[in-house]
Amino acid sequence: MRKYIFAALLAGTMAAPALAQGEAPFTGPRVEGIVGWDRAQVEDAGRKDGVTYGVGVGYDVQMGGMIAGIEAEATDSSADTCRNDVTVPGDRLCVGAKRDLYVGGRIGSVVGSNTLLYAKAGYTNARFGYDYDDGGDGSTDFGNGRNLDGVRLGAGLEHAIGPNSYVKAEYRYSNYQDDVEKHQAVAGFGFRF
Repeated sequence: MRKYIFAALLAGTMAAPALAQGEAPFTGPRVEGIVGWDRAQVEDAGRKDGVTYGVGVGYDVQMGGMIAGIEAEATDSSADTCRNDVTVPGDRLCVGAKRDLYVGGRIGSVVGSNTLLYAKAGYTNARFGYDYDDGGDGSTDFGNGRNLDGVRLGAGLEHAIGPNSYVKAEYRYSNYQDDVEKHQAVAGFGFRF
């Protein structure tokens, strides 16, 4: 995943000077890298904090005094937990959040000349995996994963730091099947073309 993030940021860096931003601020195609805090929790079963990281792409247009856009994102997470001695002494069960795919839209308003305040909503699909080690000969070891569909809501602030680059801060809440949810606070750096 890290090599894809690096490649996307490198491509954006090389293309940004050649492709100038359109006539309106915060419009046109964009690519960004994100990193931040990730809390995965299951109702009545606890929660675990970790780091989320990934890449996003989007396209924004000006509609009167508003900015509207579509976006997609692929992230991964380090939020996982392990327990020892689950069924027999020496065994180990690990459960963790894995990749998360998101597609949705956002709408916002430019404040001043270089800051965008926005709200977002969309569909998200996250993978949660588990691995069991019997602590012995491995005859009962197993692992599996499950994809869960959900809805994401969020709000953020994007600040232009140059004609084609920006930084952003965003909070988002995702609610998945099976009483699973995520809270995330992320920061990002991106380029517009």
